[in-house]
Amino acid sequence: MTAINLITDFTMNIFRNFSRFRLIPLVLMFGTAGLSSNVDAQDGSLFLTPAQGQQRLSLQNSSFIYRELPPEARPRELQQNDIITVVVDFSSRFLSEGDAESRKTASLTAVLADWIKLDSGALKPAPQSSGDPTISGSLNSQYRAEADVELRDSLSFRIAAKIVDIRPNGNLVIEGHLTIRNNEERWRISLTGVVRREAIQADRTVSSDAIYDFNVDKEELGQVRDGYARGWLAKWYDRFKPF
Repeated sequence: MTAINLITDFTMNIFRNFSRFRLIPLVLMFGTAGLSSNVDAQDGSLFLTPAQGQQRLSLQNSSFIYRELPPEARPRELQQNDIITVVVDFSSRFLSEGDAESRKTASLTAVLADWIKLDSGALKPAPQSSGDPTISGSLNSQYRAEADVELRDSLSFRIAAKIVDIRPNGNLVIEGHLTIRNNEERWRISLTGVVRREAIQADRTVSSDAIYDFNVDKEELGQVRDGYARGWLAKWYDRFKPF
């Protein structure tokens, strides 16, 4: 037998075996389908509608690893005088540019040609013996102003706030105060606002973006503040600007 015949016989044997094994899954599939015409879902599915008289499946009655939390470990509903944490992260940028220019030129020439006088209770023309009075003048004014304002503000801190009131719709009114003193320097921060219960996270933190009517009052006292603070005369002058 030649080598070509050996290779041919080996190839045919592989093909026969492969075809025979591939028929097995098909026979099993069609045979199983013929055994039953109605296939139900698994009994342990949470989406399965319970039969009459059966209890609906839940984690409590179907899970082997479910453990109910003790009462002291359950999250408590927020109440008045509870403490939450407010995360303040505020930044803003304001840019304004202005350019104004005004020019005004005027000239005036006035001559008093006739005048009157009171003579014996009657008004009579008054001759101008020295000539007609003349007024002349000119006005030339120029005004130019340029303004360029760019403001950048950033405020980032965390502060504890107390729930001081609960509205009828469930919204919480919060208020917080913070005072830090370092030698002669002192910082005071106060905030108020209204926040929804749903905006408060599980760890009782809330972002300042979710607070309505959010008011922050930050005051700095000390030597550094006194170094760049304006005096009362400079404040009055900047407010009224008499010149």
